[in-house]
Amino acid sequence: MGRTRRPAGAPSLTAHAMPPEPPAAPGVPPAPGVPAGPGVPAGPGVPVAPGVPPAPGVPPGPGVPPGLPAPAGAAASAVDGSAPVPSKGARTRAAILDTALRLFRERGYEETTMRAIASEAGVSVGNAYYYFASKEHLIQAFYDQAYLLHEAAARPILQSDTDLTARITGVIEAWLDVIDPYRAFAGTFFKNAAEPTSPLSPFSPESAPARNASIALWRDVVAGSDTKVSKALRRELPELLWLYFMGIVLYWVHDPSDDAARTRLLARRTAPMVVRAIALARLPVVRATVTDLVALIAELKSL
Repeated sequence: MGRTRRPAGAPSLTAHAMPPEPPAAPGVPPAPGVPAGPGVPAGPGVPVAPGVPPAPGVPPGPGVPPGLPAPAGAAASAVDGSAPVPSKGARTRAAILDTALRLFRERGYEETTMRAIASEAGVSVGNAYYYFASKEHLIQAFYDQAYLLHEAAARPILQSDTDLTARITGVIEAWLDVIDPYRAFAGTFFKNAAEPTSPLSPFSPESAPARNASIALWRDVVAGSDTKVSKALRRELPELLWLYFMGIVLYWVHDPSDDAARTRLLARRTAPMVVRAIALARLPVVRATVTDLVALIAELKSL
């Protein structure tokens, strides 16, 4: 099937919902034109809730793909329905995240400090910590925005094709297109994410919002297809497909080929195998094995 390429001029990963303006912190001078933050808060930056539609009559703001929610705190620039203008807090948060991703590419994740990010972004250290309590929270914001762009890029294939193989392949290739600009330093992130206790792990409690949103996307992949799924497997299939997708991502991290050609080939060749396995699960001779598998999954989740 043809690849779903991200159009030229597509938005960056930093069109993100913003928390309210921080109050000034005593003793911390703000950068010119930027309010100072209150210091280091306990919690992470505020993620966007996936799937929330924009307010009626208010189109998405600059840098937000069509169909994604407008940034929180963005005010309409005119009564006639023109594009909303991001608040100062929204622009500050986006600038911090943009700067962090650039420094991660240039210097590496471990070598980049929050102080360096704040300095390059033109904000106080306290202000940077107001929006992102740590570098890990910056990466969580990266995950959140990568999901939003992935969902937008995958939507055309999900709306136009009911063939499950095409839907699986299309969703994976949409992700490869979205993540491609960040491929040079993604390996660093995934090296940290591979540590079981790391908050960057896709299985960590901190990653739960992005993980659940991604599983919901795979649920849409199954629900809109014309493939019949056995009743025993139907509930667990979206999460199993997400685990299969995580395997593809792990292969991509180590894939040296241009344009991730090997990863794309792996997705195109394995997707039909996955669909055949789903069809086989409906056969009486396999039904008992599927039931045992689903029971095992439920037992593992309960521990």
